[in-house]
Amino acid sequence: MPLTPAALPALAPAATPGQPETTIDTPSLVLDLDAFERNLDRMQQAADRAGVNLRPHAKAHKTPAIALAQIARGAVGICCQKVSEALPFLRAGVRDIHISNEIAGPAKASLLARMAVQGKLSVCVDDASQIDVLAAALENHGSTLSVLVELDIGQGRCGVGDADEALRLVESIQRHPSMRFAGLQAYHGGIQHLRSQLERRDAAARSAERAGEAAARLEAAGARCDIITGGGSGSFAFDLTSGVFTEIQPGSYVFMDVDYGRNEVAEDSGDGVQVCPRFEHSLFIASTVMSTAASGQVVVDAGLKSMAVDSGLPWVWNRPAGEVDASLQYIAANDEHGLIRASGDGGALPALGTPVWLVPGHCDPTLNLYDELIGVRGGAVEVLWPVAARGLSR
Repeated sequence: MPLTPAALPALAPAATPGQPETTIDTPSLVLDLDAFERNLDRMQQAADRAGVNLRPHAKAHKTPAIALAQIARGAVGICCQKVSEALPFLRAGVRDIHISNEIAGPAKASLLARMAVQGKLSVCVDDASQIDVLAAALENHGSTLSVLVELDIGQGRCGVGDADEALRLVESIQRHPSMRFAGLQAYHGGIQHLRSQLERRDAAARSAERAGEAAARLEAAGARCDIITGGGSGSFAFDLTSGVFTEIQPGSYVFMDVDYGRNEVAEDSGDGVQVCPRFEHSLFIASTVMSTAASGQVVVDAGLKSMAVDSGLPWVWNRPAGEVDASLQYIAANDEHGLIRASGDGGALPALGTPVWLVPGHCDPTLNLYDELIGVRGGAVEVLWPVAARGLSR
């Protein structure tokens, strides 16, 4: 006989404020609040020193509480990558949102036009047909929208190829009273993951030069670029000093991950290029050793369903020391299991039931796997934040 719903046990929360961090149910996504807040402060201070606006990218965290913390420190607003992703942020009181992407189809245009009634919204275009769809939706809902032309500065993904193409789109935008041409988006994601600091500097300089030249040609034709936005967590130091960007849109700096952890960063590159210090790892997957049956390895309860591995496997974190545990290596991810072995320097494997924290390989898609983010400080759980934009990819 089937059980009635009332007879079924409720799933207890993974954590509650005040409990020790070592007792969090796993797998869970955990945020070291002290390191996280230092990351927020470092980036905002760098932008303030340069006199450039900070518009952090919320696709990295999908969490309204984080966006509000960024804005409280001085960020002008946020970026979202999808229209639906912006909804929880708008509901939470974030009023200045840039959709740093093109949209396709009337359904998305209609949603964006309805949202634009409630906040200051902007979006990218790289084709005249996108402008026509947006204009129809804005007229239908009686709203207005800022529009940026996306310029391809080397990514080879979205964006027009030169200033002449951009100017044709500007002229199309200006035919619609519901739209305001706001400037250019000039983002190059590939630069963010060049390992050498000098490689990133040189690539960022080339991209900024292309953006600056295009903006100058547009302005000479009477199309003022109030905003030139781009940059990311790997290139921000060079974007801030380029003299081209009016705002930057880094995202992963709040957490850092294995991929960004592989980037070379130093106070001084050796030829006078000053950069900000490395941001700290603040985001972790809390797991537990669930089996020690196989010789020479342990199995933790965090596998493919608990992390994104497109940028590589996670690092094992030494929580007491606050650093990567070089004595242990996460070697394989299965659906529900992760295999950890001792590295060549002879580290001891953790015992059955031991908590093991992991640095995710790629923070953005890892966040999309969790309903909540557990904030810890001083060895205890302090707060639980809903990952409210999880799954909103339309």
